[in-house]
Amino acid sequence: MEKEYKALVVNEVNAAFEQTIQTLHIDNLPKGDVLVKVHYSSINYKDALSATGNKGITKKYPHTPGIDAAGEVVSSLDDKFKEGDKVIVTGYDLGMNTSGGFGQYIRVPADWVVKLPEGLSLKESMIIGTAGFTAGISVLRLSALVKPSDGKILVSGATGGVGSVALSLLSKLGYQTIAISGKETEYPFLRKLGASDILPRAEFQEVDKRPILSAQYAGAIDTVGGPILENILKSLQPLGAVTTCGSVSATQLNMTVFPFILRGISLIGISAQNYPGALREPLWVKLATDWKPDNLLELYTEIRLEDIPETVALILQGKLKGRTIVNMLD
Repeated sequence: MEKEYKALVVNEVNAAFEQTIQTLHIDNLPKGDVLVKVHYSSINYKDALSATGNKGITKKYPHTPGIDAAGEVVSSLDDKFKEGDKVIVTGYDLGMNTSGGFGQYIRVPADWVVKLPEGLSLKESMIIGTAGFTAGISVLRLSALVKPSDGKILVSGATGGVGSVALSLLSKLGYQTIAISGKETEYPFLRKLGASDILPRAEFQEVDKRPILSAQYAGAIDTVGGPILENILKSLQPLGAVTTCGSVSATQLNMTVFPFILRGISLIGISAQNYPGALREPLWVKLATDWKPDNLLELYTEIRLEDIPETVALILQGKLKGRTIVNMLD
């Protein structure tokens, strides 16, 4: 086994943050149970924050981001895994304060590791990645309260990683989906994912001071927060539900309780980072079988390690669509 590997390293230099490709030594990886050779990673919004010095995500630098990794076990101190096992690692502290998937090797606790389920390749698992897994949790929680026959489902941030996979999953399960997007050039992409209609983001972005709006939608998967989430909540039918997992629009909600107490609606928070281990594997199995998106291979762009800095800049500008995976073997 080679002892050296390549990784993207973010350094803090004179109050600025520099991203460079460096050669590192496996012995310097953090302690852990399972050493994994990373075949693929993926780009998530949280990775971009870590890579540009957001201390709310990553406290100490130098650091290797990458909250997703899929690869092959090199060695394991835990009997659950053996050399050659194909595995997925997403969430927990990976890529935040623990050296992450933008390196060709990671070493992590066994509890963070999930065996790759039958029906998924390592590459496909990273097309899903944390964003798709978040979409999976969102659909799982929403579908417990809202059925396809109940009415239309909104998806905000629909061209993004979570939104695009959510659209695909909901369509596969028979829901009538309406995408919210500010990117008219991507409307054909959204229709291909299963959107039955598309509404301009501007219709939801302006704050409507009325405490409650016309009841039009059975539910929603929100990925952006802020005024868009407020307007969605005010527009839900009685007993409707919304899952929320992002705050790229804004972190605050400025609204009354009236939609909740007059219509009995539910707001469900989604966190993939610390999703319980006992629930992770069953959901990955769903995403590999019954819920596997029919158009999974149309959802992604593939890049290499040296392309990450440019791609990080694009995701922060809101210019990426679908999922972006990183081939770590090149």
